[in-house]
Amino acid sequence: MSDVIRKGNPDLARVIVELRKAARAHRAPVWRATAECLSRPRHQVFPLNVGHLERLAEAQETIVVPGKLLSEGNLTKPLTIGAVSYSSEARSKVQAAGGTTLSILELIKNYPSGKGVRLLA
Repeated sequence: MSDVIRKGNPDLARVIVELRKAARAHRAPVWRATAECLSRPRHQVFPLNVGHLERLAEAQETIVVPGKLLSEGNLTKPLTIGAVSYSSEARSKVQAAGGTTLSILELIKNYPSGKGVRLLA
């Protein structure tokens, strides 16, 4: 992993630094992999739709999305989701299904060891 972060967004750079710290401190490979995904150039980061979560995730699962969660599709399962950003409609759909939406930094605080967190990239 490179120590230099070349991102124009200072908030995103801070998230990457915190992910790397959590990965080292707790030996959590999910946080290291998430930091690597966020360190990629923008054209290599793909947004994820709510409909993908419906197909790929189990109920009550904790998911980290290294990018933006968009609102295409429906969601019926209660999930805990941490993402860089959400569209307003995607946040509403997750909360309407009984789930919670967190920032990635909040997800690190709630799950420092990364145990039980699944990366969908």
